[in-house]
Amino acid sequence: MRDIDIIEAPAAELLFSPSGCGAVLVDSSQSVFSPSVQRKFFSLARALETDQQISELVLGVNNLLVMFDPLVSSPSTIEQLIQSLWLYPDALPSTPRVMEIPVSYGGESGEDLAMLAEHAGLSIDQWINYHSNATYEVACVGSMPGFAYLTGLPAELARPRRASPRAQLAKGSVIIGGTQAGVMPCTAPSGWHVVGRTDVDLFDIQKQQPCLLLPGDQVRFLVREEVS
Repeated sequence: MRDIDIIEAPAAELLFSPSGCGAVLVDSSQSVFSPSVQRKFFSLARALETDQQISELVLGVNNLLVMFDPLVSSPSTIEQLIQSLWLYPDALPSTPRVMEIPVSYGGESGEDLAMLAEHAGLSIDQWINYHSNATYEVACVGSMPGFAYLTGLPAELARPRRASPRAQLAKGSVIIGGTQAGVMPCTAPSGWHVVGRTDVDLFDIQKQQPCLLLPGDQVRFLVREEVS
């Protein structure tokens, strides 16, 4: 997924793209990411969940893939439904879930921390304070099971992803890429920068709700240990 530039905007038009005969991709007309538009997509997905025409929903960053049975409905009908729901007030809970994730910063588990701090013109302690004092929001879950794309990274800490991705980044690695933050739910390749490690499991197939973090959740990183 591409890095996200962030802008706040009061409203956005929708763009519709067919995806096969049984799905429509709904995009924001804005070219840059907007947290307020993302919350509108949260609300849109929630409103569509109970509609019997809809078979599946996949939330993205300022977009939504809406799947339906083409023998029951049509793209034009689905588009009209979505346009009508887009006008409704937000249907999100007034108080989002706040999830706390303890982090051991730096050391072998956060080998990019010193470089990131130097690039930002901050000491390592200052960088950690910026990172751990921010409140993040889950924009969407994707890329790998349980991986949450987190918006809210302080602008001072933003850094383009690595030119050469690592072949393996350990499960539990706390990472940043561009203007986003995240946590690795499993060991996998990644081009994001690693700043620490957590023991929190983000994905457990044995649980009724396998993904720990869900769209709309807020996330706070807690300093468990600082290792320069």
